[in-house]
Amino acid sequence: MDYEALRNELIRLIRKRSYREGDFTLSSGKKSTFYIDLKATTLDPDGAYLIGELAFEKISKEGIPIDAVGGLTLGADPLATAISLAARAHGVRWPAFIVRKEPKGHGTARYIEGVENLGQGARVLVLEDVVTTGASSIRAIERLREAGYDPVAALTVVDREDGGAEAIAKTGTAFHRLSTIAEIARG
Repeated sequence: MDYEALRNELIRLIRKRSYREGDFTLSSGKKSTFYIDLKATTLDPDGAYLIGELAFEKISKEGIPIDAVGGLTLGADPLATAISLAARAHGVRWPAFIVRKEPKGHGTARYIEGVENLGQGARVLVLEDVVTTGASSIRAIERLREAGYDPVAALTVVDREDGGAEAIAKTGTAFHRLSTIAEIARG
């Protein structure tokens, strides 16, 4: 199946499993008449497969030079695993990592998990399931830079087209998306 056919299949799946209309307050604090609970899609085997394949294709086709994939927990966790596994199926090694919201309260007391699989200064792709303001991606970018990694790009499954892409770009990190809220709303 080609990229656009897979992308259309993902959009249909998100619309069916994750898109809701009503009155909602987003994590950014903004009010919205629709909500996307993307975990219903990212934790579904079909959704994980589609996201992994589409992200691998996009990263490869656009020549984004990365060594690993991950982002702020919890939204990025299933994305990182899906993309890492898709890459492996294509003979490429992109380990997954997790950026904690707070440092681990015991043991290593670190913000980033999976560092054992990352080289010094690794080029990383920052993931976020749904981007509204970009705050989660920006927090992950900051933590990764503080730890000595190079966030070369950010990728989201759904861009709500509400300023997040521009905010992420202001950090000097390229922004990519698999779909937009307009595409999801149209179904």
